[in-house]
Amino acid sequence: MDDHVTTHQAADDARNESILIWVNGSLKPKQEALVSVYDSGFMLGDGVWEGIRLYHGRWSFLDEHLDRLFEAALAIDLDIGMDRAALARAIDETASANGMTTDAHARLMVTRGVKVRPFQHPSLSRSGPTVVIIMEHSRPSIPRPIRLATVPHQRGLPMTQDPKLNSHSKLNCILACIAAEKAGADEALMLDVHGFVNTTNACNFFIVRKGEVWTSTGDYCMNGITRQKVIDLCRANDIPVFERNYSLVDTYGADEAFLTGTFGAQTPVSQIDGRQIGTGEMGPVTARLRDLYKALVGA
Repeated sequence: MDDHVTTHQAADDARNESILIWVNGSLKPKQEALVSVYDSGFMLGDGVWEGIRLYHGRWSFLDEHLDRLFEAALAIDLDIGMDRAALARAIDETASANGMTTDAHARLMVTRGVKVRPFQHPSLSRSGPTVVIIMEHSRPSIPRPIRLATVPHQRGLPMTQDPKLNSHSKLNCILACIAAEKAGADEALMLDVHGFVNTTNACNFFIVRKGEVWTSTGDYCMNGITRQKVIDLCRANDIPVFERNYSLVDTYGADEAFLTGTFGAQTPVSQIDGRQIGTGEMGPVTARLRDLYKALVGA
């Protein structure tokens, strides 16, 4: 078996050793960009985040990412302490300070901030939120299609932890990823609470059957921005697309499968649970959607 591949694998870039990171309004060298051990994000995973990509001087779909961030903050009763315009300025300031104009990835993180005592209650976070922007030179370098393994871990019901929430609490997805690695795969294919195919631990999941593109209903997965763009591109280009319940039987018999995410855009899948999908390489529908997406991002 060849080396393990991740869906967030990027080409090494020596410039990332000297990046400046935005921490609560100040740009700090990488080695000095620190948060407190009392920070609620470190202590409890109490925070929300977004990943965004810079292409040719523009942050792709920034409005949608900020919409999702503020909706998530509202859901967990977290005051970001900045409005959208101020956050957008901070993102641009960080890119400018790092000389980044394209092929950069930003992780925008907001936690409930530093706690006065090391316990759970949110009222113990009294100093305001912690806001961090990590921005790296980043060109995806995924050398082959991804192998998936089905795992027992689920993205759960909304009353446990709503899977639509882009939260710092990612342990269930990390455990799913570990299980997939133990099975010799790159990433985990997670089912929903009814046993239908749902998502992977880090990306949204699509299959192609007889020219039709299928993805999950969206009820139990992160409603990814790239996921929605792919659905929109299908509709705009007369590619039949369905958000529906479907099973592993449907999946194993697919002609193509691919993942979507902000980092990798559309990443082909070669194998699921040891079964080759299609030819094991990127299929024609995936390739067409990748080209349509590149044109959309470049527009």
